[in-house]
Amino acid sequence: MSAPDIIFGPGDESFHPFSAKLPKNCSLLDDWNSRDPTRLMALIQELRNQYVDYQRKRVGDVDDARLNFEISTIVFREGIEMALSSGAEKPDEVKFAVPITDMKIDRMVPGCPWRGPPKIYLQVMYPVGKKHVTAPLAPRLKLVSNSELKTFFSIEDVKLPPWSDGMCMAEYLPHLEESLEKQILEAVSLIDVRRHFIEALVPQFGWPLEADPVFCRKATFLAGSGVFTFLVHFMISTQFPKQQPALMLQSCQHLSSQGVPVKSSLMTEYPWSPRWETSQMAERICEFLADEALNFKRHCNESQLQH
Repeated sequence: MSAPDIIFGPGDESFHPFSAKLPKNCSLLDDWNSRDPTRLMALIQELRNQYVDYQRKRVGDVDDARLNFEISTIVFREGIEMALSSGAEKPDEVKFAVPITDMKIDRMVPGCPWRGPPKIYLQVMYPVGKKHVTAPLAPRLKLVSNSELKTFFSIEDVKLPPWSDGMCMAEYLPHLEESLEKQILEAVSLIDVRRHFIEALVPQFGWPLEADPVFCRKATFLAGSGVFTFLVHFMISTQFPKQQPALMLQSCQHLSSQGVPVKSSLMTEYPWSPRWETSQMAERICEFLADEALNFKRHCNESQLQH
């Protein structure tokens, strides 16, 4: 099999990773061996490294005093990446990706399956080229992370500190890291809160058939109403107990026309208060399901009659 084709977007016409001026890079595609999985990974890593350097040089060539000052204040931080975004239909802007927090979150959660601590970055986006603006605009800010963090901590719910007038990244980042670390510690403590809630369900439903033992985000119990048996799936938000669990019922006795168990829609409207003790939460859910089970049984029987 021949070496892969490499295509870059229209905004990267000046990026030439395999230029004749760089003969050492050509060896990555010479004597290509598709059976060697390390070759593709090495190629991607080399391309990425060169692209990071290419974008850093583009940003360094931007004639913007404020931007140059920002770079000078954070150049000591490891892992920072930057890129110049330009286009005919949108103003130019420079984007920074700044690694945030050295907290070993994976070591703070017993049994955590992650291979290492999740990556959290602050994206900082500066408009450039507006020399007539007397007061610099605050940059756009956004926190991003790898997807596995969502099982433990919702990055979208993080409250970012305000960006004060005249502030630079070197001033802003310590405030953000302090705030983020407090919110992460709170998220760790909420794992035990969710665990206690699942334990409080046991006197009402018996031991769970399945439960998330690490982050305590899911649990499934067997329940019954007369001879009608069904499963109760609990989906517990990272915002618990402020946000009540979503419930879904699944029949053990009825199949749809596709041959899969009949399920209810997600239920989030039922009596709830985050101030209740977990035992009261469990009791009120059990009371709610006593009535809802009859409605669900009726729904299952009607779905059987339709096919």
